[in-house]
Amino acid sequence: MPYKEREINKMYYTMGEVSAMFDVNQSLIRFYEKEFDVLQPKKNKKGNRYFTPEDIENLKIIFHLIRDKGYTLHGAKEHLKNNSTDTRDTQKVINSLENLKSFLLEVRDQL
Repeated sequence: MPYKEREINKMYYTMGEVSAMFDVNQSLIRFYEKEFDVLQPKKNKKGNRYFTPEDIENLKIIFHLIRDKGYTLHGAKEHLKNNSTDTRDTQKVINSLENLKSFLLEVRDQL
């Protein structure tokens, strides 16, 4: 039976890791933290922010609404308040499709 590496799931991500993950400046993430109530990263005594995987999922939803769908900040806030379960389900489908795409591209490259 071949050895398969487990995916490492972190409990907290630093601000630098999150900004690199989304390829944006840290100031934009701090701005979204002030604007959206769903983003509540933990802060230590020094004030460093630590994002949970739930915060990362919320950021993905926010970026999807603002960048891809073209919502304004106010429109994205309203959409998250009114359709939070639908939006989360849609984001889960998008994530699974992206994973499937990357898997298929990997299989294609191995052929």
